Amino acid sequence: MPEIAKISVQKKDKHRYNIFLKENGQDVYAFSVAEDLLIEHHLRKGLTISDELIEQLKEKDSFYKVYTLSLRYLSYRMRSEKEIIDYLHQKEVDIETIKAVVQRLKQEKWLDDLAFAESFVRTRLQMAVKGPLLIRKELADKGVSNESIEQALIQYPFEDQMEKIDKWLNKQNQMSSKKSYKQQLENLKQRLMQKGFTQDAIQEALQQHSFEKDPNEEYQAVVYQGEKLIQKYKRKAAGSQLRQKVTAALYRKGFSFDVIEPFLDEYLDESANEHDINW
Repeated sequence: MPEIAKISVQKKDKHRYNIFLKENGQDVYAFSVAEDLLIEHHLRKGLTISDELIEQLKEKDSFYKVYTLSLRYLSYRMRSEKEIIDYLHQKEVDIETIKAVVQRLKQEKWLDDLAFAESFVRTRLQMAVKGPLLIRKELADKGVSNESIEQALIQYPFEDQMEKIDKWLNKQNQMSSKKSYKQQLENLKQRLMQKGFTQDAIQEALQQHSFEKDPNEEYQAVVYQGEKLIQKYKRKAAGSQLRQKVTAALYRKGFSFDVIEPFLDEYLDESANEHDINW
């Protein structure tokens, strides 16, 4: 059986060792092992080892490398089981080794999808303006089961949604004078829905928030939108047909007939007069 001629510490990793065997009177590099394996198998200079043990050491060390790589990946932050599997796939680790490493990580509690999901929800609550629906999607994308997601989202009650939405609304700029009051509220709803808040929470928060409709700003908005629509449609329509088209377009933009009619009475007459003068 071959004899260990020399053991040296690797320069780039002080916890790994190169094993040299004696062959034809020379020290020949054979393989490397992690410090734990060195200690476990009492490897030392002068020890004779079988070819079978050498293969076992290589297999164990291969597993240990992947295991250590996974721990390093987990050291930056918690990961879901799917994230670890995807990461090891990218490193071209074979399926059986991935399964074995994942099993050990779960046994040692380095991997726990429920604990990961709960930590993920807490972080999102502290750091981001995101509702439970968006957080649910993010966790699902990371491979977390529906059961674990549901349990983790217990930490995100309806009251916390309301508080998040209210703080976000308070940071928004004043209502724009270029859109109807109704359209501005719809835009706020859409943005909150994109952030993952539930419709019930959005509706209640908007009702509690003090958004006042200013008649003067609403008229300024209808003028801003209406003048553009008149320019758009007057090339192909006139008279009652032009009025109908502009009315319908403004109504779709959220303006009420109470503000549309005064605008049309004033601006369509002016538009008609300009048309007569130009003619």
